[in-house]
Amino acid sequence: MKRCQLILFLWAIGNASTVFAQVYLFADGVSDTYTLINSVLGGTAEEVPDCSHPDFGPHITQAVDSELGTFAFVFSIHVTPDNDRCSAIDRQRNEIKTYGPSPAYLKGFYGDTVTFRWRFRLAEGFQPSPSFTHIHQIKAGDGDAAAPIITLTPRKSSPDRLQLIHIDSGGRTATVATANLAPFEGNWVEAYEQITYGYNGSYSITLTSVADGCVLLSYQNSNIDLWRTGTTFVRPKWGIYRSLNNREYLRDEDVLFQGFCLAKGADDCPPW
Repeated sequence: MKRCQLILFLWAIGNASTVFAQVYLFADGVSDTYTLINSVLGGTAEEVPDCSHPDFGPHITQAVDSELGTFAFVFSIHVTPDNDRCSAIDRQRNEIKTYGPSPAYLKGFYGDTVTFRWRFRLAEGFQPSPSFTHIHQIKAGDGDAAAPIITLTPRKSSPDRLQLIHIDSGGRTATVATANLAPFEGNWVEAYEQITYGYNGSYSITLTSVADGCVLLSYQNSNIDLWRTGTTFVRPKWGIYRSLNNREYLRDEDVLFQGFCLAKGADDCPPW
């Protein structure tokens, strides 16, 4: 059942900073976008389709958002000719991630508790596929890393839905929470996610409308399989990753992200 609550706005200043060990990534409208992302997440943190569409230029850019009055990251994806980094043509990927070269603080090791907070905006009339259209993933960094552990996935249906999907270490898939997609379209949403990694881990996520404080989706589970055989760490991904198996349902999209907070252990990501 949906409920509404008041939320406190604490606006961050600057682009990337560390406060009490929380790591923040914000668009600043000045820095080269990929350099900015990599300076915070480490290594080459972007997975973009630039090689398949060089005429467009970078597929992650920055622009002022009139509603928030600040810069946001713009993740662009095009039905044609974008693909998955010129290595797979049946799907398209435009994501950022933490991974092997990232600082240890940004990786989730067995038994770790991590917290993520971010804001995102799907365009009005956003068109998902009957196949996958992920906008957030939790994945193993190595070992049995093929299938994501958690995904946040808009899905074509009647009506269109936003699904929270869990895949356990045995490969069993379950949609653990779902909401009507319409309230997410054209609106800024703040996501707050807490995870304790393990085969008997814990997970919670709350998606809240920035405009009115209404909770659009909420899920919590204190005994859930959140690990993979052979992995040494688990990491988050954000952006848009979608199948082209049902290309006729799709259109060119811009998914906006205003900022990201990543924290571990006793550290938390307060609202901004």
